[in-house]
Amino acid sequence: MTPESHAPTGTDAPRTGPPPGCPAHGLGPGGLHRLHESEDLPALYEQLRKEHGPVAPVLLHDDVPMWIVLGHAENLHMVRSPTQFCRDSRIWTPLRDGLVKPDHPLMPHIAWQPIASHAEGDEHKRLRGAVQGAISTIDFRSLRRYINRSTQAIVNRFCEQGEADLVGQFAEHLPMAVMCEILGMPEEYSDRLVEAARDALKGTETAIASHSYVMDALSRLTTRRRAQPDEDLASYLITHPARLTDDEVREHLRLVLFAAYEATTNLLSNVLLTVLIDPRFRAQLNGGQMTVPEAVEQSLWNEPPFSTVFAYFAKQETELGGQRIRRGDGLLFAPLPANVDPRVRPDLKASMQGNRSHLAFGGGPHECPGQDIGRSIADVGVDALLMRLPDVELDCDEDELRWTASIASRHLVSLPVQFAPKPPQDVTQTPSHKPVPAQRSDWQIGTTQPQPQPAPVATQPQPAPVAAQPQPQPAPAQPQPVPPVPQPTAEAPARRKGVWQRFVSWWRGY
Repeated sequence: MTPESHAPTGTDAPRTGPPPGCPAHGLGPGGLHRLHESEDLPALYEQLRKEHGPVAPVLLHDDVPMWIVLGHAENLHMVRSPTQFCRDSRIWTPLRDGLVKPDHPLMPHIAWQPIASHAEGDEHKRLRGAVQGAISTIDFRSLRRYINRSTQAIVNRFCEQGEADLVGQFAEHLPMAVMCEILGMPEEYSDRLVEAARDALKGTETAIASHSYVMDALSRLTTRRRAQPDEDLASYLITHPARLTDDEVREHLRLVLFAAYEATTNLLSNVLLTVLIDPRFRAQLNGGQMTVPEAVEQSLWNEPPFSTVFAYFAKQETELGGQRIRRGDGLLFAPLPANVDPRVRPDLKASMQGNRSHLAFGGGPHECPGQDIGRSIADVGVDALLMRLPDVELDCDEDELRWTASIASRHLVSLPVQFAPKPPQDVTQTPSHKPVPAQRSDWQIGTTQPQPQPAPVATQPQPAPVAAQPQPQPAPAQPQPVPPVPQPTAEAPARRKGVWQRFVSWWRGY
């Protein structure tokens, strides 16, 4: 969008606006809405949809003009049309005209960087090919097993207390533990790394120092793997035929770590919140009408991890959603309003089970390449948590929950819960709310308890080899009522898991 179309004020113009609560609050030059001043973005999106249709003009900080794409079809068209729209902000007219200052709050998101998410053409193919190639080497069966063990270890920290904050103690920790393993630096996972990542994403006064802390860990990883590659994502980036430099490797590790961490943390929090506050949702899970993966997809429709993504830019004059888009205009890709577009979801209460056409992970050439990692963390993490704490309940009124909101995303601050205290569980075992010893002692092979039922079990491993080895007639010497040989061989398979049980265990990564 050009200054002409928005007629923004100059840099020296006063910006004294009306106070909050005034009908004119949040309005800028030309009566356009300032997104960053809105106290209820979802409501503003619907107002903009009524006033302007699927593509609406808005203002960012410092009254920088921008389009926001509200329609589902229009968002898809934009991200799937690389000949018309790109991610290279160097062609953005307000930036070229000096309207966007270097210290603009959104410059860290919009400023062009030599990474796959901003590159185009052959350079995009080279960089994204390396990232996708590295991700394609992930063994998702082993990954799900690691997610299960990490969930068990994290839940063990608070399961005996009977209360917890599922955001600060679970949703913010599980993605970081898993991503450190995927990248190849499990030894770096710590509370300090989690705090640094969260602080860097919040943009506080200590954000630069926190960002440096994370980058130092990634630099050490890059140096270590350049000297001695291993089977992890960092090593595959380094050894990929694209021949990424150390700087390119570090920047893409940063991109993968921060994007996956923020998105998956929000996704975990949103799914757990829905399970806790919506009894119908939880009843469907408990009754088998909905699986955890289906619950995750429903959450991706209702509350995508990122509300908007900065930004796409018009490479030529075109039309989108009935609006004239000039060359150099900026557009916000907006999954949140697109997912509730009345043309694709006339009834927001209707179930979206089996429907993956939401825009939570973007689309087109820049679609999120690590979306299956996020889905796996949410699927296994939520399932294992609910198995460990089946009686978990929200420990506050729903209206007491607090969020930190921005144009980009909405982050749940805390999710206090209570439950009956549970003992820690072996992280290598299948998650269960039952005590492990009581569950295994009455069937474990080798028990020495002289009870009538385990008697044949105790002799089961030995009768066949012992009866075959002694030749001086062992049968007359032991007149015990030993069951015939076919009986123990018939019992042994009955104790093993069936085909379906083994398949489910394999699928869940146990």
